[in-house]
Amino acid sequence: MSEELIGTVSHYFAKPQVGVVALTADIKMGEMLHFSGHGVDFRQAVTSMQVDHVPVETASSGTAVALKVEQRVREGTQVFRMTP
Repeated sequence: MSEELIGTVSHYFAKPQVGVVALTADIKMGEMLHFSGHGVDFRQAVTSMQVDHVPVETASSGTAVALKVEQRVREGTQVFRMTP
């Protein structure tokens, strides 16, 4: 599988388990992501994302998107899109 850098985590909210990612590429629901760096290394599919507190199916490059994450992420963690 190849990986493409699509953004970097800018914030993490522990209670709802949400990471805010500053996007450098477009993403959509269902895509497989790889979170890597700062003691973090896991893969998960996009199951829930919001832009400005509104649920969305796709998010564009240049926006900050809130993603529900399965594990804790830290500021500066890189986010990659995994493609077969």
